Amino acid sequence: MKEKKIVEEKAQQLIGMTGGFCRQFLDEDYRQLCEKLIYKMSRKRVVPFLSGRMEIWASAVVYALGSINFLFDKSFKPYATAEDICNYFGTSKSTTSQKSKVIRDMFKMGYFDPEFSTQHMKDKSPFSNLVMINGLIVDKRHLPPEIQEMIKQEGK
Repeated sequence: MKEKKIVEEKAQQLIGMTGGFCRQFLDEDYRQLCEKLIYKMSRKRVVPFLSGRMEIWASAVVYALGSINFLFDKSFKPYATAEDICNYFGTSKSTTSQKSKVIRDMFKMGYFDPEFSTQHMKDKSPFSNLVMINGLIVDKRHLPPEIQEMIKQEGK
């Protein structure tokens, strides 16, 4: 029971830290994704952020989400550099990058991840209009309107 309380306290601390960064550099979408990822990490059997510096875990959460959402690409908004993240949290880029990889591997995160992509990335995903019908992958925009509506209702 005591460990549950410690996990919750540390999760709240991480949420506060990542939330501060997101308010200053990013947006509400990233803030919510950070919170979601932290809560998911806190439900692991071995909670990763129970050991190590909280600043490193906070920077790694932002870095992991930024990596799969093209945060480091100037042509995307919002934009931030790895240095922005590391400077804000006072961490080294190599350590932050390594912990970020641990997080991405832990949750099998990748580009156009349905769970951890920003809304902008979901909208731009080349896969967002593909559905499987009777074992065939089809672009749902080419289906009759009534079937498109059924697919839309299933997604809710």
